[in-house]
Amino acid sequence: MTIQGKVVVITGGSSGLGKAMAIEMVNRGAKVIINGRREKALAEAAQEIDPAGKSVRYVAGDIADPKVAKRLIEEGLVHFGRIDTLVNNAGIFMSKPFTEYTEEDFATYLSTNVVGFFHVTQRAVTEMLKQGSGHIVNITTSLVDQPSVNVPSVLASLTKGALKSATKSLAIEYATSGIRVNAVSPGVIKTPMHAVETHEALASLHPMGRMGESQDIVDAVLYLDSANFVTGEILYVDGGQNAGTK
Repeated sequence: MTIQGKVVVITGGSSGLGKAMAIEMVNRGAKVIINGRREKALAEAAQEIDPAGKSVRYVAGDIADPKVAKRLIEEGLVHFGRIDTLVNNAGIFMSKPFTEYTEEDFATYLSTNVVGFFHVTQRAVTEMLKQGSGHIVNITTSLVDQPSVNVPSVLASLTKGALKSATKSLAIEYATSGIRVNAVSPGVIKTPMHAVETHEALASLHPMGRMGESQDIVDAVLYLDSANFVTGEILYVDGGQNAGTK
């Protein structure tokens, strides 16, 4: 099955994994709508994704705001007529000892990783039910299943762990409605989030001894989007991290 002609919504689409997904999907003939907080960065990303401007739209704003989530889905419906796939890619990560997280850190984690997921997914599912088909992909983290003593990450586990559970729950709820729900669980991926001087240390966290590339995650999302008999799956793309430590 091809992604050509599909309409895909991607949160956190102005840089990193989200932008890489959008570029690949447009190159394969899809239409994409991206979201991010900063309008200038989104506009620049949209220009890079599709210089002609025919296959990409963008909606700036905090995805945790219900109004932004509503606009994001409406943008796809108004300009492209439907919503086929939603990729919940927006997320934050801060590695701190548990006792050093602030109330602001906690609120920020919940807002981006959980509240944003809820609002945009609810609206996407509503439209997918009308058309009798759709696919949702949630981006989680392998630290949910394989915590590391070197990377304290309880708030990531608390919030992204919730997405893992929600993936399975939604997959079962809508299994007979033509809507599939899956997740990709990455290890540490080379994106602008990670400074080059940290790459060697981050690579050592994976049994394969290297960091992942953005294309590894893009390929995983594209696989799940084409796998019509797969739902409720958590696909680990983490260099063996979930299997255990070296």
